Amino acid sequence: MSRPGSVPKTPVVRWLTTLDHRDIGVMYVVFGAVAGVWGATDAMAVRTELLSPGLAVWDAATYNAFFTTHGLTMLFFFATPVALGLANYAVPLLVRADDMAFPRVNAVAFWLLPPALLLARAGIVGQLLGIPDLAPPATGWTFYAPLATQQAGHGVDLVLLGLHLGGVSTIASSVNLVVTIAVVRDDSVSWASLDIFSWTMLTTAGLVLFAFPVLGSAMVMLLADRNFGTTFFAVDAGPVLWQHLFWFFGHPEVYILVLPAMGIVSHVLPQFAGRKLFGFRAVVYSTLAIGVLSFGVWAHHMFATGLDPRLRASFMAVTLAIAAPSAVKTFNWIATLWNGAIRLTAPMLFCVAAVGNFVIGGVTGVFLASIPVDLVLHDTYYVVGHFHFLLVGTIVFGLFAGGYYWFPLLTGRWFDRGLARAHFYLSAVGVPATFLPFLLVGMGGLPRRVAAYPPEFAPLHYVATLGAYVLGVGQLVFVWNALASAVAGDPVDTTDPWELGRTGQRTPEWEPGADR
Repeated sequence: MSRPGSVPKTPVVRWLTTLDHRDIGVMYVVFGAVAGVWGATDAMAVRTELLSPGLAVWDAATYNAFFTTHGLTMLFFFATPVALGLANYAVPLLVRADDMAFPRVNAVAFWLLPPALLLARAGIVGQLLGIPDLAPPATGWTFYAPLATQQAGHGVDLVLLGLHLGGVSTIASSVNLVVTIAVVRDDSVSWASLDIFSWTMLTTAGLVLFAFPVLGSAMVMLLADRNFGTTFFAVDAGPVLWQHLFWFFGHPEVYILVLPAMGIVSHVLPQFAGRKLFGFRAVVYSTLAIGVLSFGVWAHHMFATGLDPRLRASFMAVTLAIAAPSAVKTFNWIATLWNGAIRLTAPMLFCVAAVGNFVIGGVTGVFLASIPVDLVLHDTYYVVGHFHFLLVGTIVFGLFAGGYYWFPLLTGRWFDRGLARAHFYLSAVGVPATFLPFLLVGMGGLPRRVAAYPPEFAPLHYVATLGAYVLGVGQLVFVWNALASAVAGDPVDTTDPWELGRTGQRTPEWEPGADR
């Protein structure tokens, strides 16, 4: 409502100038969804090429560009912004704060993301338009030196600048989350009564504050090597130095992505199991343990680089150790379900599927923690399969669970339940159909990141591509459901749409007046 004597804002001006955490949370989610669709088109282009053992649709350079921009877009501009958006909306309500600690910083952090995405995607647009000096990076999302230092054109430079801008945005958002949870929360919310999602986002924000500055520094050094003649990564040890710096960020980044999804599962799953979260303190401690241990495992990505065997053994031990707090979460989720009054709503379906996919993704990761096994499977499709069971089957499913759970809160309307179930079943079939063949061809020795491959791997690639198409159709169903329901869905009373009050499970964001 406008103040007396003020000029009412048009909808465009309102969304461009808002400082309200709920509006900014919605914008984060919408931005992440747009970036996710954009990044998914890259994946469809990659899978279409892999229908044939030889080069049939794209040349090798374009194929390399597609899988690079796919990885960068999904990691930095889809999963992270959606998680931050849900946190922006829900965390202040959960801790009973009026808004985020720094509303203007919150708005600036969001508005840094659109130009960052455009910079990161400028190269692929230049490739498709035939602009030779604007070729996208063909380095993979890891930007390994010397490949990244030697690629001609300004496409790599623009991507590095875009990622740097996105990193500044993520750091600003994380500072805001830490201060909001630690300082601005209501006096009635003690550390002992803090909800599990806020605990998880607090840990995630802490990881960002330690990990992203390292990535930013490494990217500045890489830009200097490319443009100013420095030799940070050009000497004999330079490529290994880049890997140390990148993976010191890169492995905590995996947990920056997965912890919000775990927090959502821990928050949502008990609501539809009719029980409190089993072992709440153990889940909190496991979250903190993952946060600490995540900075001690980065070199397990480097077992094949010739590291001292004693160093490799220590990183193997820590990598195996980090499986313990992850297992704690898994067993606590299962124990929460045991003998519960389970309601298979759309959020619950995605929660249960996320737990199942996490078991597969986690167990395959434990094998890679073993040095002898990793040396055999390093840089094969097995790694891609393991990674995507976590990224898609766990992280994306967890975000969908949160999106459906809070959809009435974000929009004031119901989504179409039939379409939501269709989305779930298509996704639940598409994930194993796509990524189990990756594990099999990887165990057969097929390297990842190759546009052409031996014909004997063709049948499994056919299955994987078909699975990817099924998965893609599922996401189109979700996009249609979200757009149509946000505009014309049935209105809902946002105080208790899931009828959690009658089971004593209603959490603060659903309390009357919380969505004011």
